[in-house]
Amino acid sequence: MLKARYYQTDGAKGGEQDLPEWLFDGVVNEDVLHQVIKAYLSNQRQGTASAKSRGQVRGGGAKPWKQKGTGRARQGTIRAVQWAGGGVAFPPIPHSWRQRVPKKVRALARRSAFNARAQGERVVLIDAIDFEAPKTKQLLGLLSAIGAEGKILVLTDGSKDNVHLSARNLPNVETRPFGQESAYDILWASVVVIEKTALDSAEPSEADREATSSRGRGEPEVRGRERDAIAEQAERRKAHRGHSKTAKLAAPKAEAAEKKAAQPKPEKPAEPEATPEVAEAPAADGGSDVGSVKPPKIAELADFLAQIDSAATVKALQASDARKTAQAHYDARLTELEGGNEAQEGDDA
Repeated sequence: MLKARYYQTDGAKGGEQDLPEWLFDGVVNEDVLHQVIKAYLSNQRQGTASAKSRGQVRGGGAKPWKQKGTGRARQGTIRAVQWAGGGVAFPPIPHSWRQRVPKKVRALARRSAFNARAQGERVVLIDAIDFEAPKTKQLLGLLSAIGAEGKILVLTDGSKDNVHLSARNLPNVETRPFGQESAYDILWASVVVIEKTALDSAEPSEADREATSSRGRGEPEVRGRERDAIAEQAERRKAHRGHSKTAKLAAPKAEAAEKKAAQPKPEKPAEPEATPEVAEAPAADGGSDVGSVKPPKIAELADFLAQIDSAATVKALQASDARKTAQAHYDARLTELEGGNEAQEGDDA
């Protein structure tokens, strides 16, 4: 909970006072403050600036000189923008600069401005200020006693003419009845002085309650309506471009896919674990079925052929193996086997 310094009417300092939560909730919405302050400054503009274009200035109907032959630049009228006494290019036109801001947004900006000043300990509470007659010196003495310096905004409990007339001659002091100040007035002041009776008797307005409830829901009601309107406009554009026809054609397919996904799937029987195939060398006599033997990989083919002692079996395997890179291994093994047989026959002789 935010607190503020408290002073009596004679300038004596009292204890700190708690500020009401409905107004000082500690939330500063900078985006809303920027929007409201910009609209406030725009509404201060009169919009009466005006100037004449070249068509509105009297005279200049005749061409000053002929187009060619004079040596000078061509001119069509003496009321052109580059001539003295001529018109103005893109002249200002009187119009209204007024911007409208919703009540709830203004209430949120006012509360944010109060929170910004309270967080910086620049909100001061004081007892009722009562002057019997307008006296600027008396008001200055009171403000100096409470330590208020710089630009000061004094918020009174209702309209008090004597306080207003006392501050009228001070350029850095403004007075407003509490509740009639704007977010710009609060941010303009370095110190905000509020009468304690005005703050105690004040109650949240309907706009304050609605803004608080909208923020409690997590999103302002105005922003929610804008989002819904944008979504509705997007749907209308889709329907206008023919997207609805595509959706109608795709609807039966989507329904069929949903029904298929909803049906229970039959459980598959567990498959037996696959055992790795091991290539076995055929019998040395060549009696086994060579066609049923699967040759191994190229990297293992040399070791596989080394287990075979029959040249006929190697030739049969070579005939059934169509891999070109494997032929060299078969030829090398046949050379070994045939060379060994010739050597054995020589020893027998």
